[in-house]
Amino acid sequence: MTQPATRNDKQPSTDRLAASLFAEVLIADQLSRNLISKALPRGMQISHFSVLNLLAHVNEERTPAQLAQAFHVTRGAMTNTLSRLEWAGHIHIRPDWDDARRKFVSISPAGRAARDTAIAAFMPLIAEVVRDIGADRVRGALPVLRELRVRLEGEAD
Repeated sequence: MTQPATRNDKQPSTDRLAASLFAEVLIADQLSRNLISKALPRGMQISHFSVLNLLAHVNEERTPAQLAQAFHVTRGAMTNTLSRLEWAGHIHIRPDWDDARRKFVSISPAGRAARDTAIAAFMPLIAEVVRDIGADRVRGALPVLRELRVRLEGEAD
């Protein structure tokens, strides 16, 4: 007579599945960053593009602290990225008129153009990958990847 499977009997299988999932996600992340980095305009890093993309998408000012939180990086790392973007003329940083200790960041017209140039450079590459995999299969994977991201964001908080 066999015993019913217990949670411990299923654990190794679940652990292997989790390890395989995270290995694929990490490798895909590394390879996609490499692909995008090569296509970005000279001098632009993925962190720069990401900030410009967020600011263009929300189309309103953010504080450096809000940006650091959005990207799950330290304030120091975000300050470094913002300094480089400001030096390049891609963002404007202004003081908060109500609280001099705080600043606000917005995308400049040059930053919006740089972001658009970056998208034009790498979009054909990632669109080709989606075409090769198949749009329906990618659509099927998105809910799982989105739920994974949401769960991991909850763990990061």
